[in-house]
Amino acid sequence: MGFIEYFIANGSEILSLLGEHIRLTAFSLFFALLIGIPGGILITNVKWLNRPILGIANVMQAIPSMALLGFAIPLLGIGSLPAIVVVILYSLLPIIKNTYTGLSGIDPNMMEAAKGIGMKRGEILRKIQLPLALPVIMTGVRVSAVTAVGLMTIAAFIGAGGLGTLVFAGIRTVNNYQILAGAIPACILALIVDFLGGAIEFLITPPGMTTEYLEEKEEYNKTKKRKKWGLGLATAFILVAFLSQLSFGGKGNKDEISIGMKDFTEHTILGHLVAEYIEENSDIKVNRRLNLGGTQVVFSALKSGDIDFCVDYTGTAYGDILNYPPSSDMDQVYETVKKDYKEKFNFDVLDSLNFNNTYALAVKEETAKEFNLKTIKDFVNHQQELRLGFTLEFINRDDGLQGLQKAYHFEPENVLGIDGSNRYVALMNGDTDVTDVFSTDGLLKKYNLVVLEDTDHFFPPYYAIPVIREEVLEEHPELEELFQQLGEHFSDEVLTDLNYKVDELHEKPEDVAHEFLVENNLI
Repeated sequence: MGFIEYFIANGSEILSLLGEHIRLTAFSLFFALLIGIPGGILITNVKWLNRPILGIANVMQAIPSMALLGFAIPLLGIGSLPAIVVVILYSLLPIIKNTYTGLSGIDPNMMEAAKGIGMKRGEILRKIQLPLALPVIMTGVRVSAVTAVGLMTIAAFIGAGGLGTLVFAGIRTVNNYQILAGAIPACILALIVDFLGGAIEFLITPPGMTTEYLEEKEEYNKTKKRKKWGLGLATAFILVAFLSQLSFGGKGNKDEISIGMKDFTEHTILGHLVAEYIEENSDIKVNRRLNLGGTQVVFSALKSGDIDFCVDYTGTAYGDILNYPPSSDMDQVYETVKKDYKEKFNFDVLDSLNFNNTYALAVKEETAKEFNLKTIKDFVNHQQELRLGFTLEFINRDDGLQGLQKAYHFEPENVLGIDGSNRYVALMNGDTDVTDVFSTDGLLKKYNLVVLEDTDHFFPPYYAIPVIREEVLEEHPELEELFQQLGEHFSDEVLTDLNYKVDELHEKPEDVAHEFLVENNLI
């Protein structure tokens, strides 16, 4: 399937995500203008505020966007709000600075003349300062608008939607068509937004201040007409995309609960699978909050009540959340997580879903043959000759590289940090020789990798477990039995095959989930 075929086959989804992207960007830019232009006017008239306000705006611009989003999530939760706030903060500097620059650059003699004929401060601002500074202000607005379109892709990281959903999913599954399906509409949208800004600037600038009007009035009128048509068409396009993602259906008689899942293939499939399974076998409507980032994002959303339940892993809960040292005792890990989650967080941990997605180390077949690698001990014996490429999370976890070093007594050098599916690309391109994987990864099957045996049983069990807020389970006790029945149909091999269908065959996660439920008579 080529890109055009992919684009046509997924047109409705792309248009819906484009509408979400426009909505999020429009809200962000509106509030950025509401804050930025008055801020620029304020520092023009109150000089001592100049440095503090511009300094704060500069600091916001300098903080990495993902870091700023990380700070916002504990305060604002997940979804649209933190994404909009972050984009507002990033959009302020060009607007404030250009407003200040435009107003400050006006000839002081003109201001004195306005005062001399009795004009008040507000009149001078409306009739002289803003019209004269408009071209400079609009330049800042256009820069902010284009930046906001690109930056809003981070909204997908916390389940707010937008075109970033396609970009992140494509990166995760090494699907270039999916990446392009998100990136190309975002680029086109940025160009349209820039055109809109230029057209608005041209139309609201007094004719006497434009070169076209002064040199050739007839040409100016033709240009003005073209700008109006272009503005109308671009606005219509944006409105159609915006309206396409609105939902006009009601909830009916169903109660609604929210499921939150992390941002990798297995969790996306499980999110759709669990949601459809519950909806078809109960009177509950499930709000799917998928692609929420890592463990801490999902856990924070569960604590704050932004989501009602999730699927996590025993090893993650035991080590990453509860901060216990790694343990290979499956029953002890599960019972500890179940007890502590109940006592500390009022979360109920239901029965395991019967598959273990634990960490492992993997190499290409030719690497395994060249160095005779079968176990992690074999890797340790040759680690000076091998290039290591691990995910950042694995590098910094006690149940990852840090604990592995202590358990197998080695000190790696020159470890390359590569997140997501890019670590597989680096491995297959020969940039690295060893990487960390999850035991049910679909890409293991795609690339036919050799998984090294953990003979010392270092890696803890990572059995999938449903985690649900106590009050939600009390309200919907039927969920416990539903999850028990679902878990009977899972295994490591089943999840590997499901992941493979998405990662390699590029089937939609929701289609893979639906097909599994139908084949197993679960719906």
